Amino acid sequence: MSKFLKGAVALTLLSNPVFAEGFGLGREALPAEIAAWDLDVRPDGTGLPAGSGDVLTGEEVFADKCASCHGDFAEGVGNWPKLAGGWDTLADEDPLKTVGSYWPYLSTTWDYVNRSMPFGDAQSLEADEVYAIVAYILYSNDLVEDDFVLSEETFADFEMPNQDGFIVDDRIETEHAQWVGEPCMENCKEDVQVTMRAMVLDVTPEAETAAPEAEAAVAPAAAPAVEVAAVDPELIAAGEKVFRKCKACHQIGEGAKNRSGPVLTGIVGQAAGQVEGFNYSKPLMAMAEDGLVWDAENLQSFLSKPKAFMKGTKMSFAGLKKDADLAAITAYLASIPE
Repeated sequence: MSKFLKGAVALTLLSNPVFAEGFGLGREALPAEIAAWDLDVRPDGTGLPAGSGDVLTGEEVFADKCASCHGDFAEGVGNWPKLAGGWDTLADEDPLKTVGSYWPYLSTTWDYVNRSMPFGDAQSLEADEVYAIVAYILYSNDLVEDDFVLSEETFADFEMPNQDGFIVDDRIETEHAQWVGEPCMENCKEDVQVTMRAMVLDVTPEAETAAPEAEAAVAPAAAPAVEVAAVDPELIAAGEKVFRKCKACHQIGEGAKNRSGPVLTGIVGQAAGQVEGFNYSKPLMAMAEDGLVWDAENLQSFLSKPKAFMKGTKMSFAGLKKDADLAAITAYLASIPE
């Protein structure tokens, strides 16, 4: 008998009240010990702790706790999971199954974040932080506005887009008979041949990999660069600090390359959607065809609230809320001509 089987038999026997009482094993779990393991949350919100979190707070917590793997905008980094997008891919041969496109219940998201995240530091998040992170993930999927607040009171009212995309698994009733009984062993092949091989070599997540397929709303073109000689150097320096929020997706300056967003070199004053080799979204290209130019006014309007300026943009960044930050980043972007 294997060690595993012996252990299983022993545990089964010892779980019998007669043996347990005879050997004096264990004790009743304390309420606090039960609560530490009782983390499950039901689709109707049963099991949720008291708390709340808004999108903007969630953006900050997500950037600190989640972005290293899932990207600043939930778009995924390298082979780490994407949490946003994919809403129009479920009928594809290789669909992108994200929180927004696929998951049927919001409770699955809340429970998983609360139980298992952040990676390597599971269950370190406060309830309010979990609510805020989930609210930001919903925002990243264009499911809520940036003033949305998620709490135990509003949780059950939220329905996921793909909630009706699932069916009851009735295979035990409809197919079970096909799985049991003796195999027919008739008309079998004489030999077995390998017809396909798993050739995917990039399935292991890398620590530092650019995130694919995110959208940005800035792009250089061939128009002359904006004159910035009169711009305050301190304002440019402040803008460079603000630009740190953009570095996960964008590069700028000499040698810049497209990442999850296009390069921003020479962006201020340039026509939208002109970076060679970058796959822009349909909403951006539609506005580009209508003559959108990234002058200071349009650029600041976009960066203050991207989804309001361009409905359907893939860029999930919530926006810069301070006028000083908008002025600073515009000055910085304008200071690096093509």
